[in-house]
Amino acid sequence: MRAEEQEHVIEVTDLRRVYGGGFEAVRGIDFSVRRGEVFALLGTNGAGKTSTVELLEGLAAPAGGRVRVLGHDPHTERAAVRPRTGVMLQEGGFPSELTVAETTRMWAGCVSGARPAGEALERVGLSGKAHTRVKQLSGGERRRLDLALALLGEPEVLFLDEPTTGLDAEGRRATWDLVRELRDGGTTVLLTTHYLEEAESLADRLAILHRGRIAATGTPAEVTATQPSRISFELPEGYFVGDLPPLGELGVGGHETDGRTVRLRTRELQRAATALLVWADRAGVELRGLDVRSASLEEAFLQIAEHASGTAAAGATETVTATATAMESEGYAA
Repeated sequence: MRAEEQEHVIEVTDLRRVYGGGFEAVRGIDFSVRRGEVFALLGTNGAGKTSTVELLEGLAAPAGGRVRVLGHDPHTERAAVRPRTGVMLQEGGFPSELTVAETTRMWAGCVSGARPAGEALERVGLSGKAHTRVKQLSGGERRRLDLALALLGEPEVLFLDEPTTGLDAEGRRATWDLVRELRDGGTTVLLTTHYLEEAESLADRLAILHRGRIAATGTPAEVTATQPSRISFELPEGYFVGDLPPLGELGVGGHETDGRTVRLRTRELQRAATALLVWADRAGVELRGLDVRSASLEEAFLQIAEHASGTAAAGATETVTATATAMESEGYAA
């Protein structure tokens, strides 16, 4: 096996997926995931996350491009890939009358080298529910059972599709700790999630999908750094925005006001905050409600999605305009 295949356990090149009727859900994406890395796929509903993950899991053949998992095509070489991977789908379909322990033992019979059922359930905090029927589990408990079954074979690569949906705060944190433990043990994890805090906390790198394309990729910090930081405060009585130090000299790229509240946007947070506090100290005034913070992944995500939507809309408008012009030139216009 090539050295890069040992390093990158998932490789995706110009990957495409087309459904009946010609709908292109995945429109030529490229990314790779290193061994022992948590990689998150983010995107709004319909962005192509699940369609991409299903191709990586070998559940369907791509319409174009190339995908390799552990150096193999997961669809045509499924026998070489499946025993080394674990899959947690968005929703499991378990026999409702079986108990949790019976379900786990049944699943273990289909897995090579499966760990004992009791050990798998203990790992996800379900030991106390071993003799409970699946139909009596809460939504969060079913998600934990999904995770236990995905981990039965101690996979080298773990696919987690919305792993903490339905979990309470405690269950979500416990799942995060388990994912970190798996990563530290060398497991490669690819997850999709709607919880941006989850991606920011867990992912070593991530990609944001929008309408089947990758709109941004990098570490959470790199993606977040594309957006400006923010400083907000209340103007002291008798003062106006013009009384502040020249905003351009502070590295402030823009500002808004809402009554007495001022919000500044800057890519030089320390410089701007320091200068503002020095000004307030010299003026002998208090900046009430002072809030200084870097951009969040959520803000970056929303800005990227908004920009991508605007670009797509502009492209569609240009296409319609060009088509109308061509039709008019050919004498088709009314």
